Amino acid sequence: MPAASPDPRPLTGEPLALDLLNTRWVREGAVQDLLRDTDGLAVWLAANGLDERFAADAATLRHTLRARDALGAAVDSPADTLGVDTVLGHGRIRPTLTAEGPGERPEFRDEAWGPGWLAARNYLELLSTAPDRIRSCAHEACVLHFFDTSRNGTRRWCSMAACGNRAKASRHYARAKDA
Repeated sequence: MPAASPDPRPLTGEPLALDLLNTRWVREGAVQDLLRDTDGLAVWLAANGLDERFAADAATLRHTLRARDALGAAVDSPADTLGVDTVLGHGRIRPTLTAEGPGERPEFRDEAWGPGWLAARNYLELLSTAPDRIRSCAHEACVLHFFDTSRNGTRRWCSMAACGNRAKASRHYARAKDA
């Protein structure tokens, strides 16, 4: 099996639900979409350690896109729960007993729902852990999301090096122009 292409996204490593949302980003004013085809899906699956279990095929792409849309709606409007609930309806957690003790295993009616279902399940975990730490980048031209793990919970930017620096530079330019 050939290795997946490098991940072109500017922000990776977020929890699965937010990482799925971050498969869409803005570069030079144009929206980029990693999930425009199954090759991009293969990159995303590999980046999240899901490539061994799930196929990067058309059905998985279709269901993963539905999950991304549902998560985006829920993050933008927390009262919009129907989409995420619909995605969650395609799987369940099965309690198991392993050599290490009690465990759980996700099961899906259709394995193509697996990646999207896991992302939706992860969103529930984030909501139960710290819902106020699920954030959208404060830069007006950025569409990325992150889970704020800063000590005091005041992170505003997806990346201080990118969006945070642009905002600081913009404020500096505005002050210099007014002076």
